[in-house]
Amino acid sequence: MAPKWRELADKLAEQIRNGDYAPGQQLPQIRDLVEAGEGSKTTVHAAYKALEAEGLVTSSRGHGTVVRERAPLKRLGIARYDKAKWRDGDEVAFIADRVASGRAYKRGEQTQTVSRITAPPAAAAAHGLPEGGEVYARARLVKEGDQPTHTLTSYYRPEHVEGTRIVDPTPGPAGRGGGFRVLYDAGYEIDHMREELFARAAKPAEAEELKLLPGEWVVELHRTTFTADGTVVEFAIGVHAATRFAWAYDFKVPDSAVEESK
Repeated sequence: MAPKWRELADKLAEQIRNGDYAPGQQLPQIRDLVEAGEGSKTTVHAAYKALEAEGLVTSSRGHGTVVRERAPLKRLGIARYDKAKWRDGDEVAFIADRVASGRAYKRGEQTQTVSRITAPPAAAAAHGLPEGGEVYARARLVKEGDQPTHTLTSYYRPEHVEGTRIVDPTPGPAGRGGGFRVLYDAGYEIDHMREELFARAAKPAEAEELKLLPGEWVVELHRTTFTADGTVVEFAIGVHAATRFAWAYDFKVPDSAVEESK
């Protein structure tokens, strides 16, 4: 049997989805739901926190709990990197998320700065560079309209990208098909990736850049991209506003016993 706070959260979520509470509308004060017999103060507070974690509402001091203006973007975990999207078309990763979410987009909603720097420790480790080794850092800020959704900084070995569109700071993806297409054309076809995700409190500078409400968290992503022979062609760190995304992964379940028997 589900706990009382979960039952209340599900009830309110259904009302939000049905339009009983419109985007931008404030939910009842906690004390009002307590007086209405929906549960204790602790129960209602837990239900509201669950709705916030699920991206349906935002909470802030002085504004109460308000229905989000838009549902979180679907961030496709694997399908967003489908080669057919960027190799044969022009659907780069952030655009794939917008298409999957049924949302409009403009290529200029991704802006970037590009610089050649001493590799940060994580990037140096991923690329196998010695201390003091240099990389190109391509730092992007992605927005949906005026609202930032995430940042993503990709680190590349200079010999892989020197003179390519990847080091061009023009707003938007690096030409047709984006960075992966640039690497493909340069002879570095991506084959597999490793992604690591973890949630944490936003740093002050991140909260300002992503326009986060007080107390909002971020999801940090580390992505390492390999060619078939194991060459690392990109190491990226993304910082995503946690409540602005819904993460989805669709993959074949492995069976190591079968693989070992072959």
